[in-house]
Amino acid sequence: MPGYRFEDLEVYRKARESRKKIFALIKRLPADEKFNLVSQMRRAATSLTNNIAEGHGRFHYQENIQFLRQARGSLEELMDDLNICIDEQYFPEAEMNELKSQGYDLLRRMNGYIAYLRNREASEP
Repeated sequence: MPGYRFEDLEVYRKARESRKKIFALIKRLPADEKFNLVSQMRRAATSLTNNIAEGHGRFHYQENIQFLRQARGSLEELMDDLNICIDEQYFPEAEMNELKSQGYDLLRRMNGYIAYLRNREASEP
């Protein structure tokens, strides 16, 4: 879909906001999580936005959708990491639930974008 950049996608902008919040959160994790949860959350948050961007750069709808599915998996992984933060009592549960709520909103938007791409593909001659 030429004519716009991946930064113009609402789903990318929301994912970027999420990544920034996760990066700020992991700076507050205990030092003993530096090579475990911190590393895992950083990779998943980075993968989230990277996959949306890479999918946008693909010429075929199905390739774009596949990268969005990978981004969606990274998002779900991050939400499980937030559950770990709750279970280990690293942060207040209300704070983690707010981030999870934002994550579910992003998930809904990603699913909507995938549906949009499928409809576009189906309507092409």
